[in-house]
Amino acid sequence: MRKMSKLTILGAIFSMLAFADAFDTSAQTRRRPVIRKKTTIRRVVSPALFTVSSGKRFRVRMNDTISSKTARIGDRFTATITEPVYSNTGVVVIPTGSEVIGRVNLVKPAAKGGKPGQIDANFVQVRLPNGRTRAINGALTDLDSDDAKSDNEGTASGDRMKHRKVIFIGGGGVGGAVLGGAIGGGKGALIGGLLGAGAGLLGERYTKGEEAEVRSGTQFGVYLNQAISMPRFVEVTP
Repeated sequence: MRKMSKLTILGAIFSMLAFADAFDTSAQTRRRPVIRKKTTIRRVVSPALFTVSSGKRFRVRMNDTISSKTARIGDRFTATITEPVYSNTGVVVIPTGSEVIGRVNLVKPAAKGGKPGQIDANFVQVRLPNGRTRAINGALTDLDSDDAKSDNEGTASGDRMKHRKVIFIGGGGVGGAVLGGAIGGGKGALIGGLLGAGAGLLGERYTKGEEAEVRSGTQFGVYLNQAISMPRFVEVTP
């Protein structure tokens, strides 16, 4: 009995020591400070924007060939900007080599009675060499009209009150195209001198008129109907 009593007492003592040790470990665990990881917040800084006012003209060169005989409303084509476009403060926002995307709005094939073919287009987007794009609202125009004038950066601009919207009109023995006044009348102006001698508007006649064929390489203007805001152009480095 005494031996059993001693064993019982020793067992109780060991149990108490084990309990105390577990309690102390649990308390230390609860008191251990929580280390929080620092979260780094990166702020995205938007680039400064520069405005190009409505009425600005872009000089462009046609990349595709379109014809009033085959074109359809909604067809898209591209033209390359041949001179940089500057903001109102003189910052280059659209460099040479950028592309404008045009959309065919109206097509009239040539018809009998000497009626030449016609193509009306507007411009909906500009794509920069670095891959960025910007929606625009641009109209087809001619850079050789009387109201065109060059600013100190060499980019042509015109008086928006005198601006005449123009269309491509078939004409000339080479099947070329002429810019004809669609608003405000006028005889129209030859595009870029690329169509050869003798090109011009067709008068009424009994035979079928010439189709409006705008060939790759033809130069004309894009008139900005609405102002745009863009960041300074920066080349993307590989």
